[in-house]
Amino acid sequence: MIDSRAIIADGAKIASNVKIGPYAIIGSNVEIGEGSWVGPHAVIEGRTKIAKNNQIFQFASIGAIPQDKKYHGENTVLEIGDNNVFREFCTVHLGTVQGGGVTKIGNDNLIMNYVHIAHDCIVGNNVVLSNNTSLAGHVIVGDYVIFGGFAKVAQFTKLGAYSFIVANSDIGKDILPYVIAAGSVDTAKLYGLNLIGLKRHGFSEEITQNLKTAYNIILRKNLTVTQAIVELENMIQTCPKIQAFIDMLKQSDRGILR
Repeated sequence: MIDSRAIIADGAKIASNVKIGPYAIIGSNVEIGEGSWVGPHAVIEGRTKIAKNNQIFQFASIGAIPQDKKYHGENTVLEIGDNNVFREFCTVHLGTVQGGGVTKIGNDNLIMNYVHIAHDCIVGNNVVLSNNTSLAGHVIVGDYVIFGGFAKVAQFTKLGAYSFIVANSDIGKDILPYVIAAGSVDTAKLYGLNLIGLKRHGFSEEITQNLKTAYNIILRKNLTVTQAIVELENMIQTCPKIQAFIDMLKQSDRGILR
């Protein structure tokens, strides 16, 4: 299942049923799990471990060294889970020692044309990164986040689960879960809950109403973060999904986009 024109370095560990197209290049420290497919001219290098049933389309670059002047050849890694799709010309880089040494991508993600995922990013599960989305270093993306095309995210930013980042947005602050964010660096703000996304993922009307109440506590009552957390904690028993709001407020380093 490996085309005779592919270049596979000694030491690469490739499951028996992996398909590799012509002129693909696979480095010596690469592992590729069962059921995966690598298209023609794709390049996979570095200490990259790819699990099962991934598709890597032509001209993708996976596992290259970081675009970071602090990187000096350390044995950092890239870990990729199951059932991901990497489309044409996307780039995913190894981690750095300063960022924990690992870039990590979960399961069931769609990574479209020309997407860039920089060093030390952690991408969850069921994420969609539309064409030309760029994640700078150390970005953390929660599950089920959707990025519109040409969205850009600054380094060390966190994005909460089920959030929606509108096309062409520039995100420089942390994003709460369940919300819609849009705008340029100076004008970016939240536009309420991601109601369509929540409905698609089976959130009941009752849960959605509780999340609306929590959203208003954070953004509409002019409370400090500490005061908002106290009010939200009183709601957890009624709606456990509010815990995600609390976690983001407590973990935010860059401040929450409002």
